[in-house]
Amino acid sequence: MPDLTDVVAQIARDMARAETRGTVASYIPELAKVDPRQFGICVIDHDGKVHAAGDADVPFSIQSVSKVFTLTMALGKVGDQIWTRVGREPSGNPFNSIVQLEREAGIPRNPFINAGAIVVSDILLEGHKPREAIGSILSFVRDLADDQTIIVDSAVARSETQTGFRNVALANYMRAFGNLQNAPELTLGVYFHQCAISMSCRQLATAVQFLAHDGFNPAVGRRVVSSERARRIAALMLTCGHYDGSGDFAFQVGIPGKSGVGGGIIAVVPGKAAIAVWSPGLNKVGNSLLGAVALERLTRAMNWSIFASR
Repeated sequence: MPDLTDVVAQIARDMARAETRGTVASYIPELAKVDPRQFGICVIDHDGKVHAAGDADVPFSIQSVSKVFTLTMALGKVGDQIWTRVGREPSGNPFNSIVQLEREAGIPRNPFINAGAIVVSDILLEGHKPREAIGSILSFVRDLADDQTIIVDSAVARSETQTGFRNVALANYMRAFGNLQNAPELTLGVYFHQCAISMSCRQLATAVQFLAHDGFNPAVGRRVVSSERARRIAALMLTCGHYDGSGDFAFQVGIPGKSGVGGGIIAVVPGKAAIAVWSPGLNKVGNSLLGAVALERLTRAMNWSIFASR
């Protein structure tokens, strides 16, 4: 078996030299300012050893990576009742598409597209003020990462609030079907702020360890979710975690992952590793171009596909 530290270091060197890097998410003005030449990777193995390289400690806007954490919280709050309001199927459409909502009576296909994540935010907001809901999300992520310095980037949140017209349309459409319980502007406030959480690859890999360890986070020494729930969240990441590029990601990389338009991707190899990569340039479906390449190289080098024979 190759040495993991060497593999991670070589991937970072190769990604630093890559000429084709994708395009940053310019429709969110703050994200358009990010230098696309950056690349970070962090892998935490089963024994808790950290293998990091490149810009692994540079914070970035996690965007839709946050949806894994908010889904986990919502499942803890309402359990399987969540599936009456959000589906579990791949969408086959762009992450901010409104087309399926009309055909399917305001029920989003899954919790990882924007519409589904807005419903999840609405669930977390129920019974709370927006500031309280945002605070609870941030506190949860800080606890998972064992790092109280993690923040919400207010400039990114403001940028999304000022330009997120498609998300406004999605929220109002679902409200019209009765699938939002709170005022759309309040639910969207929670959603925009969760997406604006700023974390590094090292922090993200630490935070997602619970999905690589059957629901137990060794960084903080406690169980986050049951083994069954951890497996189900990972299953959704595999089938729905990369929008309409989810099938290709499963084909090329072969492990559960969740991307964000900030260029981050979290991924898990059950029983073996928690991973985070970051490169701001996106491919045509909104996933980190070099992040996906890096993960494919990593899983091939380490024979980590969940479809590989042991």
